[in-house]
Amino acid sequence: MSDLTTIGDADNWLCWLCDQPVDPDASVNSDLGPSVDTYASTKVKRGAPAIERLAHRGCNTMKGKNPPVVKWLPSLFVIDPSPIVEAVERLRTKGGREIVARCPDEFDAGHASDWLLDRLSRLAPDLALTTQISPGGGQYVLALTVK
Repeated sequence: MSDLTTIGDADNWLCWLCDQPVDPDASVNSDLGPSVDTYASTKVKRGAPAIERLAHRGCNTMKGKNPPVVKWLPSLFVIDPSPIVEAVERLRTKGGREIVARCPDEFDAGHASDWLLDRLSRLAPDLALTTQISPGGGQYVLALTVK
């Protein structure tokens, strides 16, 4: 296992699960304290090394009971958003393109796209992803694509 400070610095002291700041000086026994999470993606199951990420102790503990959930930003106007972690894992194993949300207008779709790409740069830094925005049925579809 790597050093907590090294992993914290690499993740800019943001929890990879909730995307909220982690206090490097907080007690490791506190729910908001820092911890190292060994993220077991499908890549790990094929023999690649585990990905070590920074997480709040509470977020890391809950991930042990439930599959990890990365929530969409509440201020985004998205309809039928896909679970982010599952979508990334499917794209990691199968490649291609996956629709992840619908938005009422192009501005909202662009805002959601910018946020999602920024979030995914921290969630899956090893995976090159891009977004596509397509009009259809009076809405705009947001899709993720492996580059």
